[in-house]
Amino acid sequence: MNFLKVILLFFLLLSIAPSSNAKKRCKALLDTLHNVQAMQRNGYSAQRAASLRVKEDKARNKWWQCEQGKKVKKKKQGKSKENNKSKNKQIKRTYRQKKTTKKSANLAFKTNNAIVIKSKYQGKKQKAWLKSYHQPSRCKRPKNLAVFAFCSEDKQIQRIHFDKSYGE
Repeated sequence: MNFLKVILLFFLLLSIAPSSNAKKRCKALLDTLHNVQAMQRNGYSAQRAASLRVKEDKARNKWWQCEQGKKVKKKKQGKSKENNKSKNKQIKRTYRQKKTTKKSANLAFKTNNAIVIKSKYQGKKQKAWLKSYHQPSRCKRPKNLAVFAFCSEDKQIQRIHFDKSYGE
């Protein structure tokens, strides 16, 4: 009787062991599939969506083949160098295209005219204003909106006083 129990236990362990080994072996492929799916949940462009869909399909197929016990085909090393060269060319080409599209997207804000920044005062009055204006130390790098508002109001008040005193 004990002998039968030992044999049944032995066969039970043999039937469970290959499936657990397959699970361990396929774990990396399942992790890859989960990573791709996580990338799909993030925001992306239409072109990126298509490439992620292809990656997900490939990852799912590899994982499923592994789960079914089929061998996953590996790429041959001889052709990979040629493929890498063509892929590098494609990557460079798409990088250039992205750069040009970014430039054209900002075209509405580009101008050939010179940018001129004028102060409220010019000439001698400007020099006098710079001598009379004293910026508080906390206004050099305001940390929050309240400080920024204080600095703007302080500058306006000093400007009003300056205008009154300079006009006399």
